[in-house]
Order: sequence, then C-alpha cells, then structure tokens
Amino acid sequence: MTLSFDPDTLPLPVGHFIDGRLVPAEGIIDMHRPSDGKPYAGCPLADEVLVDRAVETAKKALKATNWSGVRPRERTVVLQRWADLIESEAETLAKLEALSSTRPVGHLVAGDIAVSAEQIRFFAEFADKEGSDLVPTDDSNLGMIMTEPYGVVGAITPWNFPVSMAAWKLGPALAAGNAVVLKPSEMTPFSTVYLAELAIRAGLPAGLINIVLGDGPVTGTAMTGHPDIAKVSFTGSTGAGTAIMTNVARTGIKPMTLELGGKSPQLVFADADLDKAAAAIAQSMLSNAGQACVAGSRLIVEECIAASLAEAIVTRMEAAKPGPTWDETSEYSPIISKRQLNRIHGIVEAAVEAGGECLFGGAQMDAPGYFYQPTLMAVRDCSSPAITEEIFGPVLTMQTFADEEEALALADHPTYGLAAGLFTRDLSRALGLTRRLQAGTVWVNRYSRSRDHILPTGGYKRSGIGKDLGREAYHANRKSKSVLISL
Repeated sequence: MTLSFDPDTLPLPVGHFIDGRLVPAEGIIDMHRPSDGKPYAGCPLADEVLVDRAVETAKKALKATNWSGVRPRERTVVLQRWADLIESEAETLAKLEALSSTRPVGHLVAGDIAVSAEQIRFFAEFADKEGSDLVPTDDSNLGMIMTEPYGVVGAITPWNFPVSMAAWKLGPALAAGNAVVLKPSEMTPFSTVYLAELAIRAGLPAGLINIVLGDGPVTGTAMTGHPDIAKVSFTGSTGAGTAIMTNVARTGIKPMTLELGGKSPQLVFADADLDKAAAAIAQSMLSNAGQACVAGSRLIVEECIAASLAEAIVTRMEAAKPGPTWDETSEYSPIISKRQLNRIHGIVEAAVEAGGECLFGGAQMDAPGYFYQPTLMAVRDCSSPAITEEIFGPVLTMQTFADEEEALALADHPTYGLAAGLFTRDLSRALGLTRRLQAGTVWVNRYSRSRDHILPTGGYKRSGIGKDLGREAYHANRKSKSVLISL
C-alpha cells in the first residue's frame, strides 16, 4: 500500500451529509493545509435552518426504522459491517484526514483508523449485552431499572484526531439506539463525511447519521440549543465547553458529556527507569506535536535526576524531523494553523519573560507550513503562563521536587485534571500516589492510551463532565427509568 499522495489532486467530499446523501454546499470558511500553509478548500457553514433539517431527518429516521426497537443484535451486525468497511477503506480515510489535519498519513492506517474500527466493534457488542436490571424489593413488588436511548444525540468533535473522535461519539450513541447529528471541526471535516458515507454502505439506515459542517458560534450553537437534541457530547477546549454549557442552560436543560482541556503532569522519581521515562515523556509531546488534550506537558522530576532526564528527553526531541502529512515517511506533525502557531510562540516568549529558561527549542521550525520546534522549558514559578495555560503544542515544562508532598503539590493544577503520568519502581508509592492525583486517568510507567477500550476517559475539575470510551460511554447514551410493579 502506497500512502503518499499529491495534495493538489485529492478529491474531497465537500458538503453536508444528510439523510444518507452528500448535500453539496459552497465553502465559505477558508481552509489552509497545515503542512504548507496553502489554501485548498472551503468548509460550508450550516445555519439554523440546515441544522433543523438534519435534526428533523434524524427524528424521522428513528421513527421509520425503529432503530431503538429492533432486535439489538441487528444493531451489532450493522456496526460490525461498518467497522469492516472502515478497515477496507483505510487508505482513502487516511488521505482525507492527512490532507487537512496534523496527522501524518503513515500514522493513520495502522493507528487512528484501525483503532477507530476497533472502537466501533467494541461498542457494537454492547447493544445486546447491556440492558435493564431487576432490583431487590419485597415479595409484593417487582422492581426494575429500565434503560432506553435518548433519541437524537448532538455530537461535536475537535480537529486533532478527526476520525478517532467521531468514532468515540458515533459508536456508543448508535449502539445504544440513538440517531446522531455530528459537527466535525471546520478545519478537518472531510474524513468524517466519508466515515458517515461508509456507515450507509454498511447498511445503517439513512438519516441515523447526519453530518453538518460549520463553526462553533453558528453551527455548534444551533445544534446544542436545538430543542430536539436530547443529549450533547463534546470533545474540545474548556472554553468551548463552557460556551456549550452556557448555551444549553440558556435554551433548555439536557445531559452533556464534555471531554475538555488538560495540563497533565508527569511525575518522575529517582528510582524510575529513566530511559523508559524519557522515551514515554518525549513521545507524549512529539506525538501530534503535543496537540492532544491528554498531552503530558508538565514534567515534575525529582531534583537529583533532573539534569540527566532532561538530557535524555532533549536527545529524543532533536530527532524530530518535520514533513508534510501527505508523505508516508513523515514522523513529526505541523501545528494546525498559523494562528495556533503564533499562540504557542507567544506563550513561550511570555514564559521566558517571566523567568523561564528554554533548554531546547522555543521557535518556529525552518520548514514550509506551521511547524514548531519541540521545546523543553525549565520553570520555577507556578504562575508562569507555560504552567497555567493549555498550550496545545510541543512545549514541555520542567519543575523539580524534593519529596512526594512537593511533587503532589506541583501536580495539582488549579484548573485541569484530565490525566497524569507517574514513573517509579516502588509499587506502594505508585498505588498511594495514584489515589491522590487529581486526574481522571493515571498512567504508571507509561504515558499513552492502550487499545483496551474498556477503560473510560474523562477529567476532573474543568477538564470535563462524564466519560468517553468504556461501558460508561454506552450507558451515557441511554437514560434510565425506575419501574415498580405491585404483584
């Protein structure tokens, strides 16, 4: 399989996807390729009228197909066929995603897209294996907790992992018997549209997936405030999540799952395997150039090993070579936009002015497009913008500690609590600190998700509400009803 491609000749599914068909629309949001900065397409903007059309289509499809009331195994089989198609069409999906996103095409087929197919299969199996409960009551009554789908779920996904994030939303919602109206990021819409086309080819009834393209202020606001959207699922920044909560509160009450920002710490103790720690920490920042909500962007290291660990991390950072996402040999990602590139550098400059020291990097790369050098900064002041702000780029800060209590105090961020890493050979320490770290996910002697989709993800504090992945994600797409029958 040859994955490298010509970015100027790749055909794009430009339009919304409603009722099983591509709805061509003029692109009015300018789009630029992160790898070379060139304009290449325009993203359509769905207004309230089009969003209403998509929601109404979803409602009619639920009623016409009885998707929530069919034999549950039928939902499982359709979703499994969809996963098979995702795998067989991985090359096309990878090219569509690589063109507009920060994901190198060589990483996508065996990585993001293969994992997305696995996630669809994982959630498909819940359809006929998770149900209602018979609960203990006295002999004169029969108590049950019944579950049923919400109806139409509104989902909004970010630009950093377009296909993966869509699978997170669509898999559990459809398996649970819902229809979905999904808005991908206006910067990376095309792979999600093609993903929906594959679902229809797999036999999913038309109208159960509807993709509306557009931005947050117009399209996202219309979706989250729509009275017939019964539940909202969003992955993105804490600021955008706050705006969604505000809009939902203004227009009506509905449940939400929000997976939001992070500023995740990685604690390294002197007894850790330093080679293993350095590799994991460097990779957590080099992967997608640090553009991930769970990026372990705060290194907190025992003082006596700080210098040697920093040297090992820098050695790995030096090996990062930029390349366009459409070249299958590329390993290091661009930044998503010129605006974000400037924001990253602005925070780095502000942190240096506040007393931080750049040990490596700290500037834009000399390459076409929006590439930023992997950066390691020594920071002492916890009020530094490099510590307080979610940079969303390849910038790793380093702070030192003398004992466990100081390490925990540095790890406890006032705003975020999405993930944390912990490197130590001491099992007692690992178990004790895992309980005390304020984070929704803790990785010990590693820093990455696995393909164990049973493990949910979600944050503490302002890093979110609810969970994606795991059985929690399936149950989050069904509402419960208590029933008591007198015998």
